[in-house]
Amino acid sequence: MPALAHLECRQGKERRHVNRESERIYDEFLVAAAATGDRRALSRLIARWQPRLQRHAWRLLGDAERAKDMAQESWMEILRGLARLNDVAAFPAWAYRIVTRRCQREFRRKDREPFEPEDEASEGIADVRESGSGEFAAELSIVMDAIGMLPGPQRAALALFYIDELSVAEIAIATDVPPGTVKTRLMHARRKVRAILEGETQ
Repeated sequence: MPALAHLECRQGKERRHVNRESERIYDEFLVAAAATGDRRALSRLIARWQPRLQRHAWRLLGDAERAKDMAQESWMEILRGLARLNDVAAFPAWAYRIVTRRCQREFRRKDREPFEPEDEASEGIADVRESGSGEFAAELSIVMDAIGMLPGPQRAALALFYIDELSVAEIAIATDVPPGTVKTRLMHARRKVRAILEGETQ
């Protein structure tokens, strides 16, 4: 039985990898087509990426309404620069960075700290929770609650790494910080999540 469970787990991971690669290829096609003025491709690109960019803004801001505004405003800059994007594979990190910088400007403009995370605002966390069932779903929900308690930059880095599956180099671009900072944020985020799950306080 353990061998069968291991095989099923491995097959599940392989299917997810194939699906993830297919999604990336499709996104790259949409970016390339949209850059040439294909309106249908642009519409599909926006429909696919608006929720992702909004989730990224929420991770940084902790506020649903502000996150929605930042994502919408970011599209104006994305659309202006799309034709100048030389590498379509770089679109995710590039688009996330635009949102990151918008959020940073929002911090400075408001001259205040970001809001505390809202329980119902994290659409990304809700999506991940719904992907599980039974005991696994309950455990996953606990983990995602712990992630939601992290500071914005750490929460964003962890989500981009584990949920969006970006590399450290891509996350560095997306969050507009050096790769070393990304590694540090991931390290501290993992430690804090582990501490929360173990009932510790730091």
